[in-house]
Amino acid sequence: MNVYVSQGDIIKIERIRHPVLAVSKDFFNKTGEIIGCPIFEKGEEGPLHIRINTGETAGLVQCEKIALLDLNVRGYRRIDRIDMEDIINITDAIQGIFDYI
Repeated sequence: MNVYVSQGDIIKIERIRHPVLAVSKDFFNKTGEIIGCPIFEKGEEGPLHIRINTGETAGLVQCEKIALLDLNVRGYRRIDRIDMEDIINITDAIQGIFDYI
């Protein structure tokens, strides 16, 4: 049985090639669904492509590729976690997509 995913967890989801960063808050994740962003090893940094490096996982979180993922229907495993400073930077970038002018 899988344990719910916490905001900031990096998970590997079956049938998804790249690792995924859980960006949604824990209270939402307890439903078995998460909002996540893929992590790509290569690419260029930018306002929506934020570099992370945990020692185990390195790459660019692509914030514009947010997706709702139902973990109730897919296998997954937690592979890593980012620190709070990175969580804040990434969630701020995502929020910026939806801000008013």
